[in-house]
Amino acid sequence: MYAVVKTGGKQVRMSPGDSIRIEKLPGDIGEEVSFDQVLLVSGDGEARVGNPVIEGATVKGTIAAQGRGKKIIVFKMKRRKGYRRKAGHRQGYTEVKVESIEG
Repeated sequence: MYAVVKTGGKQVRMSPGDSIRIEKLPGDIGEEVSFDQVLLVSGDGEARVGNPVIEGATVKGTIAAQGRGKKIIVFKMKRRKGYRRKAGHRQGYTEVKVESIEG
């Protein structure tokens, strides 16, 4: 069984028992989170698709970790103009352990 959930401006496929990194959510490690914007639920050979979301369907999980991803370098340059800009960025993430899919 799996569900497609909208979170952080992205669509994420989740199954019970999965550990998934998503965009940063507020909360501490061990807290319960629930996702109510469920776009699709599939299991037992049938798939239910929402229009745009499935009413009453939720995905529950717990926060396993809060962290920041690998550093990327953003470098801008215009040749022959003496223009150079260098910046780094680390995106925050929340790791969620999916417990159950309801609905």
